[in-house]
Amino acid sequence: MKLVLRTTDRPAEPTPVLPVLPAGTDPLLQLEYETQPPSGPGATRCLSHPSALALRGIPVMCTACRARRDWLLINHGRNVWVCCRCSNQWLEPEISRADFDALIAIPDGTTYSSVEQGLTALGFDGAFAGTYLD
Repeated sequence: MKLVLRTTDRPAEPTPVLPVLPAGTDPLLQLEYETQPPSGPGATRCLSHPSALALRGIPVMCTACRARRDWLLINHGRNVWVCCRCSNQWLEPEISRADFDALIAIPDGTTYSSVEQGLTALGFDGAFAGTYLD
């Protein structure tokens, strides 16, 4: 499965290439650099939201499998997508980047090399369609 983040505004910018530290750099500085979370305008962040989600008082429901909870929120730039366990995903204009940032309670997270690998590791690739994981 390949995730295609769909927007109605403009095409997504390519992810910026991170600078490579020169060989012979202090290993502790190298480790600190490698463990920093991705940031900047090209970073894509994901957040698991196991409980129900209501936008303006209306509960969110997946149009494909009718699920009402256990979402993955994906933030890229100013857009936020909602992804269901059945791999159905949609752009949600009601959730802003500020709303996404307010939901992040844990500063540490796992970094994946691509969004597709993150979806597979978190179980949002369709493998757990129709299943709620608690």
